[in-house]
Amino acid sequence: MSSMKRYEFWFITGSQHLYGPETLKAVAEHSQIIAKGLNESGVIPCSVIFKPIVTTPDEITKIIKEANYDEKCAGIITWMHTFSPSKMWINGLSVLEKPYCHFHTQFNRTIPNEGIDMDFMNLNQSAHGDREHGFIGTRMRIPRKVVVGYWEDEDVQEKIGNWMRSAVGVLVSRNLKVMRFGDNMRQVAVTEGDKVAAQIKLGWQVNTTAVGDLVKEINAVAEEQVDSLLKEYEENYQMATDNIAAIRYQAKTELAIKKMLEEAGCGAYTNTFEDLHGMEQLPGLASQRLMEAGYGYGGEGDWKVSAMTHIMKQMAEGLEGGTAFMEDYTYDLTKGNELSLGAHMLEVCPTLAADKPRIEVHPLGIGGKADPARLVFEGHPGKAIVASLVDMGGRFRLIVQDVEAVKPIYDMPNLPVARVMWKAKPDLKTGAECWILAGGAHHTVFSYSLTAEHMQDFAEMMDIEYIHIGKDTTIEGLKQLLFLQDISWKLK
Repeated sequence: MSSMKRYEFWFITGSQHLYGPETLKAVAEHSQIIAKGLNESGVIPCSVIFKPIVTTPDEITKIIKEANYDEKCAGIITWMHTFSPSKMWINGLSVLEKPYCHFHTQFNRTIPNEGIDMDFMNLNQSAHGDREHGFIGTRMRIPRKVVVGYWEDEDVQEKIGNWMRSAVGVLVSRNLKVMRFGDNMRQVAVTEGDKVAAQIKLGWQVNTTAVGDLVKEINAVAEEQVDSLLKEYEENYQMATDNIAAIRYQAKTELAIKKMLEEAGCGAYTNTFEDLHGMEQLPGLASQRLMEAGYGYGGEGDWKVSAMTHIMKQMAEGLEGGTAFMEDYTYDLTKGNELSLGAHMLEVCPTLAADKPRIEVHPLGIGGKADPARLVFEGHPGKAIVASLVDMGGRFRLIVQDVEAVKPIYDMPNLPVARVMWKAKPDLKTGAECWILAGGAHHTVFSYSLTAEHMQDFAEMMDIEYIHIGKDTTIEGLKQLLFLQDISWKLK
């Protein structure tokens, strides 16, 4: 899995020759100091690369073309220290293909009472230089993040850092390959979708691999490899079963799937219990382990949630909390304390676990296979989101809901699955109605690490529809939003 640190963001400062060489020299020096300050921040996940200041249309176009073709460059950050006439930016911005953040700051925090004169004013013009720059972005209808505030403040740096994570998600998306073992669960609507449209819009290459090829790889795994992996299991999890044969089969499955994903350059995969001919067990522990390593997974052939799981895991790298494939399973409708129980029959990522997960082996009522080994655990309390990408026919819609995970109110000793219990925002009844009206899927990506703002930035960069269900959402307001967005997206 790729590291967040391998990506760069280019810091591009605009100016012009009107103010003379001494001013331009100061602009460059100040820009280098700001770039260095951002790099030294504890909340900026990627490298900020100072680039020479740009003062002409040709310089602007040249540096943006270079950013487009640099594989390490995940986006650009622009700042207008002085007044940079925005017509100079038209040709460059018209060819920009990377995510774009407009940073509205200034080098000095305060106005020096005795030091302010016309030379100071000519140099420190961000207050109106950035407004000129902002106009052209709006006029050209370019998706961008606007971050306002003093560059040394942590909340401002954090906002840039969060945007960087979304921009990395865009880069990951545009290079993502998804391996499908078999097809979708039969007769299910939401796991279907237009794979050609997904590749055009999101960059995903989604292709099927024969289950027979996977079975062949499973059978070819050496026992020595399994022995080594079992030692890793014993170190990281509680062994709560004496059915070692079932665990060894999951180890073989994990090694086989990982080998196939690596050889194909895939970051995500799917399977379905209806299409695993020749396998002894459904992949439970194996899928949980691969998700823990950063791969995306989708049950019942759900390639959209698989891709989003991988993308969101990459966006969340280095953050606490965990991100996982999830499903709303059942409710507790105690009046005034309504809760959702999220789980899946086998496959929830252990990065969500409150305590050391247990490896258990139990029967499974579907699939017609031997009893599969799986990790069993409870999720920890904390703020989180659930996200669902759906194909609306002609466009993709990303739906995100804020939730508050809680310690489960029941022990549930006879439920041998990984699970998380949460309060939906604004409440279960309103939230569930809004989710259903928006067309949200039963499969989601659950993340303690990311926020709705991360996902909104991602959606805007990818030019897909975005719906947020939060503490202030109302049914009437959501219905109006869905109506207006349906019109606007059809006009695009």
